[in-house]
Amino acid sequence: MSAPVRPVGEGAPVEPEGGRPSSERGRADRRAAGGGTPGGRGGAGRGLLYALLGILTLIFVSPLIYMISTSFKTTGDAAAPTPQWVPRSPTVQAYESIFTTDGTPVVRWLVNSLLAATAQTLIILVTASMAAYALARIDFRGRNVVFGVIIATLFIPPVILLIPNYLVVGRLGWLDTLLAVILPGAAGAFGVFFLRQFFLGLPIELEEAARLDGASRWRTFRQVILPLSRPALVTLALLSFLTNWNDFLWPVYVLFSPENQTLPAGLSTLQNANAVRYDLLMAGAVIASAPVLLMYFVAQRYIVEGVGRAGLKG
Repeated sequence: MSAPVRPVGEGAPVEPEGGRPSSERGRADRRAAGGGTPGGRGGAGRGLLYALLGILTLIFVSPLIYMISTSFKTTGDAAAPTPQWVPRSPTVQAYESIFTTDGTPVVRWLVNSLLAATAQTLIILVTASMAAYALARIDFRGRNVVFGVIIATLFIPPVILLIPNYLVVGRLGWLDTLLAVILPGAAGAFGVFFLRQFFLGLPIELEEAARLDGASRWRTFRQVILPLSRPALVTLALLSFLTNWNDFLWPVYVLFSPENQTLPAGLSTLQNANAVRYDLLMAGAVIASAPVLLMYFVAQRYIVEGVGRAGLKG
């Protein structure tokens, strides 16, 4: 008596042609396609990629490591012709000299740089966000022309504006004050362009819903657009802060008193006043780099998201 025929879907799974289960055939197909196994070509490729990324990271980070190392060296070791990655006799003499010498008020320079960079960043965020929102959402006559003129200013080399800005600052009586390093660069075209591209990527339905609820355009901008634009605003804030923080040429022209200098301009005097003491220069560079590195580590998640979402939407 023959066994009863079992319908498909009951009991053991039906094996496909070739006698191998489908799971084994799927793994075989993936291996044939080059997917590999954790110990095969796929794992070797990832290992090679990680090794390459590690080498590139070491290349880019090595100047920072050497800078920090040199700041803890003695004066003789810092000027030695043979590079020393690890100080033979670690010391904080360079930092003590910087913070205690009357001719190098580093703390005052640090405070000046923080005030100037922070104030300019806040002004840029306010002006650029409002201008970008108007160019992205408000339909008015000549909008594209205005945006084109703003973009055109990005192609003007900043050094060309050095003398005109100096004359304007002089007429206003701002020379040798922090206003001279805050206001001239507080209306940049890059912030308007960057935020406009981000605003164009936001769903317009959110603004329409806010208007249906009775919100004005200003309230919509303040309570809907700005909270959604936090990644872009953080990215622009960091870039604006870095631009002012690292500026060297303009403060040298408009700041004269030693106590009014910003950090980059003030640290440049260490080379002449101390006969090129490399330990002092590297200690000053570490002090100037610390706030920027701290800001980046805190805001890196917003930076990646802001740059990724801004795109080039027109």
